[in-house]
Amino acid sequence: MSSTHIAPDYLAEYRDVYTDQVLSTLEALSHLNAEQKELMSERNERRKKRIENGTLIQFLDEKSEIGNIGLSVADARAGRFNGSEIPHDLQRQWIQGTGPAAKPNATLESSIRNVAYALLSGADGWMFDGEDALGQIKSMSLDNQRNLKLAIHQDPVFLKAAEQVAQEMNNWSKDFLGKTIVDDLQKQLTHTTIIFRARGLHLDDRHITMENGDSFSASITDLTLYVANNYEELQRQGRSIVVYLPKIQTAKEAAFWNKIITELENHLGLEVGSIKAYVLVEQLEATFQLMEIRAALSPHFVGFNTGRWDYINSVADAMAGIPGFINPNIEAISMTYSYMAAYEDRVRKAVNTPDQNGNFALWQGGMEPNIPVGSEKGIESGMEKALAGAKREQSAGASGKWVAHWKMVHLIRPVWEKVGEDNQLGKSFGELTYTEEDQKKLIQLADAPRTIRGARNLLSVALQYGNAFLQGFQAAALKPADFFKDDDILYLMEDMATGEIRVSVLWEWLHKKAKLTESDQSLWLAAGDSFTKKIFNQLLEEEFEKLLHANPKDVHEESKTTTLPISKLIVERFVTDPVKAPWFIDLLNLNLNNENLSVAHERVDAYYNEFKVSGQRITANQDTLVTI
Repeated sequence: MSSTHIAPDYLAEYRDVYTDQVLSTLEALSHLNAEQKELMSERNERRKKRIENGTLIQFLDEKSEIGNIGLSVADARAGRFNGSEIPHDLQRQWIQGTGPAAKPNATLESSIRNVAYALLSGADGWMFDGEDALGQIKSMSLDNQRNLKLAIHQDPVFLKAAEQVAQEMNNWSKDFLGKTIVDDLQKQLTHTTIIFRARGLHLDDRHITMENGDSFSASITDLTLYVANNYEELQRQGRSIVVYLPKIQTAKEAAFWNKIITELENHLGLEVGSIKAYVLVEQLEATFQLMEIRAALSPHFVGFNTGRWDYINSVADAMAGIPGFINPNIEAISMTYSYMAAYEDRVRKAVNTPDQNGNFALWQGGMEPNIPVGSEKGIESGMEKALAGAKREQSAGASGKWVAHWKMVHLIRPVWEKVGEDNQLGKSFGELTYTEEDQKKLIQLADAPRTIRGARNLLSVALQYGNAFLQGFQAAALKPADFFKDDDILYLMEDMATGEIRVSVLWEWLHKKAKLTESDQSLWLAAGDSFTKKIFNQLLEEEFEKLLHANPKDVHEESKTTTLPISKLIVERFVTDPVKAPWFIDLLNLNLNNENLSVAHERVDAYYNEFKVSGQRITANQDTLVTI
């Protein structure tokens, strides 16, 4: 008898994704579901105690062991472990693109074009997102897997789409760059390293449950579907099997990921270490355990990535119980901002600490969200910012960076191309230390503005992102409503992280009584006034009203009476409730495929009631629970 249950309609419709081998592998790994749930309970308990007691994250005791893998913290920090050599197709990753392999409510022929744009972009690697940028309405996670499989196997439906996309890309590039960027279709399709990002340990799959009705791990699901469907073809083509692992908080969690990967390899008959893994350093706690995480994931680990929005959100959440810790306007928190600079420096030191065989690891820089679409002045200004950021990261030692749109590949890649170094492996950035001063730097604030304009921007983008998410667009081009008609201000490609950080900062400002650094005549406020619930409520209504009257180009007309009011409800509840929810995505996930505001109220209330009583999050697909 199977221990897992897949909704029958999806099992029948996606039999090419849920192959016999996939089903047997899911069954073989299903016993890990309980351990994942326990890890998340431990995570919730750590968080609860930090908030209640106002305690800070500390470095691990060097005498302690990492999970149950038989490796001490001291050994990990000293590099006394067997790391992974960097495979040939990851040696040069100057530019990695990121985005989903599918789009919502689209035919296969239209949806699969996402993969074609990615693989023809000229990027050295492309992270096909199964998490923050992938919409989860209906069966999008399965569409994502199907499209990747068809592309990797070069199915005719993909090749036809690629031919059309290549022509469109060349038309754009001849006009914008003065040259074509796709001259040899087949060669271009095999240039880019294919990388897959699974959903984090905090998320559950939307189509699979345990037979007893318990929710089932999205992490196990995603890895299984991607690897089992594609490993043979990837190896036949001489490509590496590469994944990105998100939202890891501790080395113990990294060791669990390693267990999933190793059991997956063993079941499929792959040599242990065949699957290579990058780790996105998106959590403050992880920055206290970088070498430990790297060691726990050996022999699969190949590199770290330094992001921005997710990391800022994690700092805000980890410091929720510290009254004096209040972030400024998020525009001020660049990668050179105090605690961000300390975070980046620890990552580059960690990857350039050798293991016992002399192996180093990769460092992929952060995300460039700009898109060259807008007025001539806006594009020029946006590209100047993008190039300045890329040059800073390259000079800091990053092997490359991410872009959120294929058009940015050829604009940013020359920064690394000009220098000509394949990667940063073995560069010296100094020793990674574990002092009290190091701990302070990771949570150090700096003087920066905290303004009503900043609050409006936070609110406007949070509302828009929640609305886009509920419509299936977890990756969306956004900017504050006040700039909708200003083409000099570019839209930025944003994903789930942009929603998470914006509501987290607003929660900080409200519940920690943040002091404004500037006066605001529109609300008759002076510098030094506190950010109150009255101010928040007024801004919420005003920013919501702007979206209701926005052009359909900026806010889909049908959403104004369906998903936008639900987004408003969720943003308002997240920010105003004194108990800070761990994840904004939880409240959005509960309302996917729901357009009834009353139902949304019930689901959000149920989430908070459960979390406040038991400390546990509701993560199961509410629609699946009804149909099983």
